[in-house]
Amino acid sequence: MPSPKKRPSSQGNAVLLQLSERPQLDFELDFFSALLRVVPDHTDALRVQAENLCEKGMVKEGLKLDQALVRLRPADPAAHYDLACRYARLAQPDLAIQSLRKAVELGYSDFQSMTQDRDLESIRKDPRFHDLLKAHGSR
Repeated sequence: MPSPKKRPSSQGNAVLLQLSERPQLDFELDFFSALLRVVPDHTDALRVQAENLCEKGMVKEGLKLDQALVRLRPADPAAHYDLACRYARLAQPDLAIQSLRKAVELGYSDFQSMTQDRDLESIRKDPRFHDLLKAHGSR
């Protein structure tokens, strides 16, 4: 005979209600922070959390996670692209262009995104950005 299901305590209900009323972004920030405390090299969690932090306006914190992701996945073009975006948002054009160039060398080829991504706005008028696009057949 199956055991009866336990009903959540009133304290458990209060916690669930509190969680359900939180904005999705805040919930994810807490969730992925907890996950990364347990599994600090979880690459998918690093990628999502870096994006969440940036969306929350915590770009420097997101940059640290992107740097960790690139160390863990040095051949991942998307990781280098995301790193370029963080550097660009932090007004570090040399590092942004360098990371973007690395992303392209590793196979990143969504040039349409590059020309429209708001994160790259600060480097879009940089001649090196245009040279990168020209060198890889896009413009």
